[in-house]
Amino acid sequence: MVRIWLMAALMALPALQGCVGTRPAIPAAARTATPPGWRFAAAPAGPIEADWWRGFGDPRLTELVEQALARNTDIAIAASRVEEARALARLAQAQQTPNATIGAGTGESRTVVLGKGVDAFAGTPQASISYDLDLFRRLASATASARASLLAASDTKASVMLAVASTAASSYISLLGLDARLATTRATLASRADALRLAQRRAGAGYTSKLELAQAQSEYDAAAQLVPVAELAIARQENALSILVGDAPGAIARSARLEGLTTPVVPGDLPSDVLRRRPDIAAAEETLVASDHSLDSARAAMLPNVSLTGSGGVGLSTALSNPISLFAFGGSVLSPLFDGGRLRSQAGAAAARRDQAAFAYRRTVLTAFREVEDSLAAVDRLDAQRKLVDNQVAALTETLRYATNRYREGYAPYLDQIDAQRNLLAAQLVAIQVETDRLNAVVTLYQAMGGGWRPADEPPFPIATNERTQ
Repeated sequence: MVRIWLMAALMALPALQGCVGTRPAIPAAARTATPPGWRFAAAPAGPIEADWWRGFGDPRLTELVEQALARNTDIAIAASRVEEARALARLAQAQQTPNATIGAGTGESRTVVLGKGVDAFAGTPQASISYDLDLFRRLASATASARASLLAASDTKASVMLAVASTAASSYISLLGLDARLATTRATLASRADALRLAQRRAGAGYTSKLELAQAQSEYDAAAQLVPVAELAIARQENALSILVGDAPGAIARSARLEGLTTPVVPGDLPSDVLRRRPDIAAAEETLVASDHSLDSARAAMLPNVSLTGSGGVGLSTALSNPISLFAFGGSVLSPLFDGGRLRSQAGAAAARRDQAAFAYRRTVLTAFREVEDSLAAVDRLDAQRKLVDNQVAALTETLRYATNRYREGYAPYLDQIDAQRNLLAAQLVAIQVETDRLNAVVTLYQAMGGGWRPADEPPFPIATNERTQ
């Protein structure tokens, strides 16, 4: 009769699944539409290589990026988090397997038999096993959530590695830009030193006034002030880059100048490709999957839990002539009856976390689209600005040459030469900054496009919940 009632209870359990209510759907506002194209579209250039930084043609840049990827502390922390997530995934998986234990109990006793004390030593070695049937996939959902969290941690590590590689490349390019600023400033200082010596000779010979000498001295001092400013910026940039690559602050060797860098091919992936090529989007997606499975596990906790148990052993005693075999087999069905709404509240909290993950995924996708648009626009517009500022530098170089010749021949005042020098220096510094920003924009674009990262599998967008973990 007991077996009949147990079988009847087990057959009735699936009908209880409807008691937990309808599963909350992902908010419609969390969905994201993919734009058809970019405003500043680049010509398609094929898949991005994982070592895209080699495209700049500087072996020292390549060495620094690879050193940063091997020794950066942020990457080491991200790797440790992956190991933590892997251990938690194994723990969740272990919850679905039978749990077996062995043990032994011993004791010594004295009893009275027919008016005499009888000593007895007894032992009971036994083994037991228990298994949760997980009829409503509470443990399976928890395992799937942990597995998705592991994938999210791995994708986050890839995102950190991409950020470190991009930062290392950009920092080195910026360092070369500061070198160029220092070289230009020193060249200008040397030119103004010549002008100052000429003004001193002219003033000493009585060919010009003290005003012209004071102006030459002022211009020389103004240029000289720029040198320590540039040197300080270089020292700070070197220290920051040293820390990034895992070294103590110190000098950074260079193997090229800013103008010696080549420009890699600008990638032109479609918006839909970016969604599959960025590790941060993949991490946000897996976080959404993990939270969705957690919701399933929380909902299953409101349903009955069925488990089987069994144990067997041997009873040994000096009071027995032969050992006695012991065993017990059974099952249990535990169902929540009244908990004050705790389980339902936990399910509600899990649903809210799932919605948060959905909106976070949308935010990550929209941010990715914006970063690609910004980078494409920066590459396009800075390239146009570079051509214009190069023309300006060429024109101002000629202006300075004419102004210098006219001043030395006595046809123009010294103020014309000063204005030409100021304008040329300003234009040269702008040209250096524009070229630095243009190359850094290419780095940022590679990062925004995913930097050559490829997921293990590439499901179509939009990602259906639970697809990658079932």
